[in-house]
Amino acid sequence: MSQDTFIPPSTLPFSQACENNKAPILTVLQTAFASAKQVLEIGSGTGQHAVYFAENLPHLFWQTSDQVAYLEGISARCHQQGPQKGIHNLGLPFALDVTQAWPADGTGIDAVFSANTLHIMSKSMVEMFFNGLGEYLPQLNTLCIYGPFNYQGQFTSDSNRQFDYFLKQRDSQSGIRDIEWITQLAQAQNLTLVEDIAMPANNRILHFKHLLT
Repeated sequence: MSQDTFIPPSTLPFSQACENNKAPILTVLQTAFASAKQVLEIGSGTGQHAVYFAENLPHLFWQTSDQVAYLEGISARCHQQGPQKGIHNLGLPFALDVTQAWPADGTGIDAVFSANTLHIMSKSMVEMFFNGLGEYLPQLNTLCIYGPFNYQGQFTSDSNRQFDYFLKQRDSQSGIRDIEWITQLAQAQNLTLVEDIAMPANNRILHFKHLLT
């Protein structure tokens, strides 16, 4: 999409959930990413989180990414809202599919954020997500993942149980993941869980750090 392409604000992709959760997430990221310099967001979706976090975390550079189908909407939001809000630390999205070789040079990326992605992916894709962190982002120091999680196979709420059923009806390979499994995958990439933070609507933020640096 060219920089001159205009999508009316009313037709930009929009998620009410992003509007609802962006402020609570920011409260966590202000501490978790306090020392970060360049954050890669995996699965930027509508771009709402990216614009909001870049605006409120001016000390770092926020790089967006997603699958090809979502790039036009993210780019449009960045082009239109970035200049309006005086945001200069927001990167236009590049295509990133965890099942393929990651296209970006990971040099300089020291933090990763991803929201509401792991329960959409299949189990093999989740494994590829973490393998990609280790293979393509050698300087990764901090990882924050937002979304619903289970504990020892148990749902934390009836609403999460219902959500998991909905996910599996749509795609049998998706579903809410166990935090123990996610922690194991992270540990294989030298990322240790340092915080498991309760969030609104029965979600969590899992904050991992590379403790060997």
